[in-house]
Amino acid sequence: MKPLGILKVAVAATSILAKLASSFSFQPQTIDLSPSVQRDVYTMANWAASCGVQQAEGVELTSYDGADYFPVTQAGIPAGTPVMYVPSDLVFSSSKAAQEFGAPLSQCESQLTQAGLQDKVPLFRIFWKVLAEYEKGDQSPWFQWLNSLPRFHNNGASMTYECFDCLPPYAAYLASAERQNFVNFQKAVGRASPGASPFSPNVLNDGEALKWAYNVAMTRSIEINGERYIAPMADMFNHQCNPSIEISYDANGDCYAYSTTDIPAGSPLCVSYGDPTDPTPLFANFGFLDESSPGTFCKLMNMLKEMEELGYSFADLLFFKNGDISPQVYDVVLYHVLKSNDASLAQEYYQAVMNGNEATKNQYQEQYWQYTKEELQKHVDGLLIDLDKWSALAQTYDRNTHPRVPIILQHNGFVKETFLKVKANLDNM
Repeated sequence: MKPLGILKVAVAATSILAKLASSFSFQPQTIDLSPSVQRDVYTMANWAASCGVQQAEGVELTSYDGADYFPVTQAGIPAGTPVMYVPSDLVFSSSKAAQEFGAPLSQCESQLTQAGLQDKVPLFRIFWKVLAEYEKGDQSPWFQWLNSLPRFHNNGASMTYECFDCLPPYAAYLASAERQNFVNFQKAVGRASPGASPFSPNVLNDGEALKWAYNVAMTRSIEINGERYIAPMADMFNHQCNPSIEISYDANGDCYAYSTTDIPAGSPLCVSYGDPTDPTPLFANFGFLDESSPGTFCKLMNMLKEMEELGYSFADLLFFKNGDISPQVYDVVLYHVLKSNDASLAQEYYQAVMNGNEATKNQYQEQYWQYTKEELQKHVDGLLIDLDKWSALAQTYDRNTHPRVPIILQHNGFVKETFLKVKANLDNM
């Protein structure tokens, strides 16, 4: 992966894509989106190499189950080593989509903007590009990549509304928000002017194709400084709490993946998809449970106002797998207790938290510890009862109709085990 070699390949990539695009028949082969279709990953890998993608020696794709494929290295890789390169001509980006599709795309984006969803526009552009290439079938230069992608997804956009009834409120909130985001995209793309957009009525009326395109955009793109990108092959890296790979893009739009640590031979190569402290957002957005996460949000949905007033976020209020509780949880619970009983005491405690006055905070926490503990115990005991109810409900569902039940039960089990450890610690305090 010498720089000069990369530049030569990058220059050639455009002509390769052009040849691929001009070599297809006028009777396009469509992409079969049936969940049972086997992913054609190794054909995609050969296609990527022919289009200029480069990998470090020893890096290859593998799978443990024939469904999830990811890069591993068969050779040790020192920190700071370039591991993968994807030329800009292969990369989808939100800005390039805007240039390519112009007014029809802009018209539909305005629907999102008017609904207060301006922050979703970069993702919508990637969704539009994926759908446009899907429409072309095997006449798309990216057909081999599209044909290699998963057909089945477990994230919130793919769940049924009944699934949300089986999840803790925070997970249900995030998952249902993800589904609503897909619905918003579906409505927006449906407003494209007939004949002006690249989509046929068949595709615009195909809910499964629309959802698949959304899930491809959502689960395989990354956001950097407001820009969304998908780089074929570089989208194969899985998530890990302690990633070994970092992805960046240069001014030309070329994608580079570098090792951030020494990587032993035989190791999977992983990036970070988001905050590793709580697996629930990853569960809702990407459809997997990261059981290596140290804990989970404490589920104090009835204290969101107090959380916001104290300047905290969901990521601050954690229960840990070893039974520990983040200090911010104690702050929020005590503030909630004080607000419910004595506004003046609550204000004093609020000022102590805002000013970082640890001495005053500790004094309050010691004086009112029993009330804080009782409130936490009530919350933990109640949620454990609810978790059993939600999981029991999920078990009654027909898995042909609700195939995401297993990941829901896995998520609820993770939360339950964490809450049981917290309960044991609280009961012994």
